Amino acid sequence: MLLSWITYLPLIGAIVLLFVPKDQHEWIRRIALLSSLASFVVSLALPYYFDPSTPNMQFVEKFNWIPGIGVKYYMGLDGISLWLVMLTTLLSPISVLCSWRSIEHRVKEFFVFLLVLETGMLGVFVSLDFFLFYIFWEVMLVPMYFLIGVWGSDRRLYSAIKFFLYTLFGSVVMLLGILAVYFYGGAQIGENTFNVVKLMTVAYPHTPVFLGLSFQDLVWLAFFLGFAIKVPMFPFHTWLPDAHTDAPTAGSVILAGVLLKMGTYGFLRFNLPMFPESTEKFVPLVFALSVIAIVYGAMVCMVQPDMKRLIAYSSVSHMGFVMLGMFALNAQGVQGSLLQMVNHGLSTGALFLIVGLIYDRRHTRLISELGGLSKVMPVFAVLGAAGVVAVSRAVSAARDRVILSTHREYV
Repeated sequence: MLLSWITYLPLIGAIVLLFVPKDQHEWIRRIALLSSLASFVVSLALPYYFDPSTPNMQFVEKFNWIPGIGVKYYMGLDGISLWLVMLTTLLSPISVLCSWRSIEHRVKEFFVFLLVLETGMLGVFVSLDFFLFYIFWEVMLVPMYFLIGVWGSDRRLYSAIKFFLYTLFGSVVMLLGILAVYFYGGAQIGENTFNVVKLMTVAYPHTPVFLGLSFQDLVWLAFFLGFAIKVPMFPFHTWLPDAHTDAPTAGSVILAGVLLKMGTYGFLRFNLPMFPESTEKFVPLVFALSVIAIVYGAMVCMVQPDMKRLIAYSSVSHMGFVMLGMFALNAQGVQGSLLQMVNHGLSTGALFLIVGLIYDRRHTRLISELGGLSKVMPVFAVLGAAGVVAVSRAVSAARDRVILSTHREYV
């Protein structure tokens, strides 16, 4: 039950907060931090007991949930999801801490939403049942909408609604893909099931059925849209700069550190292993969109006056490297992609924390207004430089690994 404890400890904390008087701000903050830290502490057992020598799922929890339609409560962990779970449990208590004094109104509601969001993110990374996966995927959407819409800055309602609509549209299309896999895979297996591991063993047809696209292609595209919006890939990225700019600091840290990785995780978990022929077919499309994202994101960064928007557009560029490495379709590319996910989560999360600190003190994010910070904040300047260097180093390492992996595969 280790994975369940890690996943639901933040939710238990959120439930406890519902019974705490809303004017008890210090107790609310302490309970939120304690529940989030508890999840992190328990998660430390995962890398200790994890066996890297086996490709099988570990820490498995499985029992019938809704047997009438083949739904099981099925959780498990492998090398893909291990470090993403650790990244989530690490960044979540940091997000609580960075909101300790900056959130002064509706404190109780803020931390309830933050803890529910953590449970949703963790559930996505450990679910091995499509029904359970989709529930956690949607659970994550609502808290982030309110975090941006209630505690965000200038255009928070616009940014929150844009984030919600983009993500909801992708989720609905992905749901159609899940149902297609459920009905076709169930017919092939001989039982109705949402079991991801079983449905991966099904050979989905690759003969043209509509506009030259096969059943496998159509399902691949359904999953692609849901995950591409979350990454976000070009041209589905336009929600990200607005959401990052108007989200509170904790929301930006979670967005950059974890939420974007849910999209790339979906590609690694579902698209690549379940639909191999379609994956190979659409590699040129993914490569083209990824290269555009890398170049476009970097160029737009150069002209941004707002530090948050600059970092947001840099994320578009970073995630392009992640997608390139992943779709090189070799071990080195996938490993580099996963490494860059963790690198980006840590380094970009740190940059958003730094920007949040500046904004709390100066109430501006304009680069033109912040010259000479090193004279009055020398320690902060060193930490900021370290964060920028970390991002630069992570990108250069990812670039080298991606170039090498794609060269080996296609040249």
